[in-house]
Amino acid sequence: MTYSYVSVTHLCQSSLTFVKQQFSEKGVQLHLNTPWDLPPIRVDERRLRQVLINLLNNAMKFTPSGGSVVLKVGQHSPDGPHGKTYLRFAITDTGIGISSKGLNQLFQPFVQIDSDLNRQHEGTGLGLALVKRIVELHGGRITVTSEVGVGSCFTIELPYDTETLSTSVPIATSALSSAAMPKIEQAVEQATAEPLLLLAEDNEANIVTLSSYLQAQGYRILVATNGQEAIDFAQAEIPHIILMDIQMPDMDGVSAIKRIRQLPNLEKIPIIALTAFAMEGDQSRCLAAGADKYLSKPVKLKQLALSIQELIP
Repeated sequence: MTYSYVSVTHLCQSSLTFVKQQFSEKGVQLHLNTPWDLPPIRVDERRLRQVLINLLNNAMKFTPSGGSVVLKVGQHSPDGPHGKTYLRFAITDTGIGISSKGLNQLFQPFVQIDSDLNRQHEGTGLGLALVKRIVELHGGRITVTSEVGVGSCFTIELPYDTETLSTSVPIATSALSSAAMPKIEQAVEQATAEPLLLLAEDNEANIVTLSSYLQAQGYRILVATNGQEAIDFAQAEIPHIILMDIQMPDMDGVSAIKRIRQLPNLEKIPIIALTAFAMEGDQSRCLAAGADKYLSKPVKLKQLALSIQELIP
């Protein structure tokens, strides 16, 4: 993992750049509210950007057309003027909101807060357990408040040691000043050392079955529920392998595979195509689009695991 001092404004703007097209297509307004003069923060920039993108995407999915999402950033000292300072990221939406029961389950792996709402708004909620873990490994915390029919607010607070950024101390030196940082780096490395598998699948039962089995095999799982989401997640996360269901809403798996193969940093990532109700010609069609392997559903889990092992080290 790579830790460095990062411009807060640049971090936020780059995160918004990645999602603004999806917001525009859905008709949801996206706003950034952050002071221009915030000192840099020492984080794993790539991981923290992934956290913000995940939360922004979730906010967009559960916000109807005409609504809005705001990313607000500022310093926060909950223990008073002489207490520890945090940098607070608050992502607030005017969406459908989350029930109290859903809030209690929100950060549990493989739990969807409401199956009907998730299908309606193309959300999975499966990324929030990893979001929480990344935030906590940075020494921070994530909380959420919500009201059904009004909206939700996800808040991230990260330790913010601005004193080490004195102009008399070179950044390279101050970057080594935190005794806790090596432990955090080691913990993040352990949490992200397993191969990352992107599962593109829109069936809830299949998601739970495949995710649970593959996680037990030592893989980290990222779930997309349609072809466009698979493309977006693949660009953001650069997975070690992609499992692509062919029959998905909005953009099917074959179209997603073709698009992925056109992207410079994704053209060599192994892809296994999966399809139910297999028809003659499906295999050749998937392989011609750029898939490395083809399996028909119902997939035998052991066969799937062996296929994955063949394609990645």
